[in-house]
Amino acid sequence: MNLKPGVEEKIKRIRVLILDVDGVLTDGSIWLGKTEELKRFDVHDGAGIKYLIRSGIQVAIISGRTSDAVTLRAQELGIKECLQGCHKKLPAFLSLIERLGEPEDAVAFMGDDLTDLPLFNHCGLGIAPQDAVSEVKDRANLVATRPGGHGVVREVAEIILKVQGKWESLLEAYLAQ
Repeated sequence: MNLKPGVEEKIKRIRVLILDVDGVLTDGSIWLGKTEELKRFDVHDGAGIKYLIRSGIQVAIISGRTSDAVTLRAQELGIKECLQGCHKKLPAFLSLIERLGEPEDAVAFMGDDLTDLPLFNHCGLGIAPQDAVSEVKDRANLVATRPGGHGVVREVAEIILKVQGKWESLLEAYLAQ
């Protein structure tokens, strides 16, 4: 794990990870039928989210779009805060972290496009998938090696849990079964 100087200290403070959806939890594809919208989610990302929650890190979603598929996926994973239809994400973000009682430096946010940039100015750790637009990658504290929708959340979950010293106990719990 090769982290930029100072990033490890930022990761140690993280207690909340907030995720964009399209381009982060999905590869950005949207499949539209006559009556429904379909999205493809990576099972490894789901596992990473569950590992974070089990380890005491809250996970939330803020998306500009609204989709029943996202609501269902959030429920399946135990994500309690799933904010959709947030065309301007910053007010929703600031309201959420205030409601959670967390300071900005305890919050990580992962986004991939220009609409996510304002949130990078109000979080302790800005994260971008490998295939994010260049303006987002340039401003991120951490750029993942995986693209959105293909295990990027799992990659970031492992980094956070390893830096915070929580990975080994999680692994031990599975080995003991």
